[in-house]
Amino acid sequence: MPLRTRRDFGRAFVAVAAGGAMVACQANPFAQGSDDQPLRTFLWNFDTLDPAFTTGALEAEYVVHLFSGLTSLNEKLEVVPDLAEKWTVSNDGRIYTFSLRRGAKFHDGRAITASDVKFSIERAADPRLASPVALTYLGDIQGFAARMSGQAAEVSGIKVRDDITIDITLDEPRVYFPAKLTYPVSYVVDKQNVGSRPDWWLKPNGSGPFSVAGFAPGERLSLVRHDAYVGVKPSLVGVEYLAVPPVEAYERDVIDIAVVDLADIDRVTDKSDPLNRELRVRTDLDIQYVAMNVTAKPFDDPKVRQAFNHALDRDRIATVTLKRTVIKADGILPPAMPGKSDRVRGLDFDVSRARQLVSESSYRDARNFPEISLTVMGTRTAPAPEVNAIIATYRQSLGVDVRVRQLDRDAFMAATQRDRDRPQMFMTGWIADYADPQNFLDILFHSRSRENMSRYANPDIDRDLEKARAERDPAVRTKLYQDIEARILQDAPWVPLWHNKRYILVKPWVQGYTAPSVVQPWLKSVSLKGRPALATPTAPTPTTTARRA
Repeated sequence: MPLRTRRDFGRAFVAVAAGGAMVACQANPFAQGSDDQPLRTFLWNFDTLDPAFTTGALEAEYVVHLFSGLTSLNEKLEVVPDLAEKWTVSNDGRIYTFSLRRGAKFHDGRAITASDVKFSIERAADPRLASPVALTYLGDIQGFAARMSGQAAEVSGIKVRDDITIDITLDEPRVYFPAKLTYPVSYVVDKQNVGSRPDWWLKPNGSGPFSVAGFAPGERLSLVRHDAYVGVKPSLVGVEYLAVPPVEAYERDVIDIAVVDLADIDRVTDKSDPLNRELRVRTDLDIQYVAMNVTAKPFDDPKVRQAFNHALDRDRIATVTLKRTVIKADGILPPAMPGKSDRVRGLDFDVSRARQLVSESSYRDARNFPEISLTVMGTRTAPAPEVNAIIATYRQSLGVDVRVRQLDRDAFMAATQRDRDRPQMFMTGWIADYADPQNFLDILFHSRSRENMSRYANPDIDRDLEKARAERDPAVRTKLYQDIEARILQDAPWVPLWHNKRYILVKPWVQGYTAPSVVQPWLKSVSLKGRPALATPTAPTPTTTARRA
């Protein structure tokens, strides 16, 4: 799923407006002084809790705990049953038959049936809803695209056999289809709840391991354990997300877990600092990159794209500008992705080669390039340091002055999805939805994929991606993806930048925290042991304006 710019992950404040007015539930549902208190952490900035509109990692952090789908990811990033107890696949690989767990219930106690699964998937396909992610993750289902385009009243590939059994038929075999169902857009929602009001998601009747107990915009989001959850039941009584400065609040024992922003990296990595003993470091299963619009000048010439790869000193930006909080990307797939080969490498820093490629291109000289702009997501008074470093490197290596254009999140996503006036270059990222190369290579580079924002198109790559979709031999499929990645890197529609490292402070009394590298319901495995009474959080200092719900 798309990442926001990496520096946004350190922002812990949120103010949400619903229908033009601030909406709040009970502010604090947990009794003060109770021995069984919730985990406390900081509040991510989110736009919605509607699974059909979960387009980024920040919203997904909440949605995967409030809702459930047929399948889920475990701590090893394996696809496991969730609301489904089991499933079978037809001999031709097209029909998946799911059997629901008996006793699965919504938060209000109503039993979840196969009809609820059908409703939820067909809701995601409703053209009036216009889900931005539904076709990417559910478009393999027979008749789904026809429903999204308004050509059909229902999705023909979904058949309810009985209350606990449902058939999902695909248009072609897809060996990774159960993994796609771990993405929130397919999660089960309650028909009556979603039809109750436009901002129904502020108090959702979900099916996940936690439910919303209170929401005070700009202050806190409180979740409580769903005791009727049929999967692995959480040990935590609940979770409180608080709008507080993370590291400062962590030091005052206001919160138990904090993600460290760039400003505090030097301090927490200093072994003489007490915080260093409570530091966890993980590498995300992600990629940050600069996409080049291959239909726009000068990036319509592959030699120019290759030159922009060779001209960027990513090692220096990673080590100096970003203080080793990232790992330079040598390719597209993250290092821990199954099937990733160390032999598949992109175009590394080589100024002489970059200048030679420009001279060999149809433009002959960088002075013949049109004006070039780099579009980034942000609203700061000045671009982030890593953006300035990229601009400075291109000026030094190629003599090219790249203008920076900042857009807020909604405007950025709209611009990168438009065919007309699509930005020449833009900096964005992607975090794995599931641990399969298809989630990067097919979704981001197939010419007909909605998420292929560089408009890269190679018929041979398309053919091999389609072949890999149905390949059941893991070794053959892995080799296909390795060859595909190597060829895409040579075509150079991207400049792969880096993989993010996450620096996380965790109190000693937090047990079972595994620092997952992708979004998955990690709170189910966490417990508190020997925790002292925590400080009472003070009111946060407002740092953001209200966002559209």
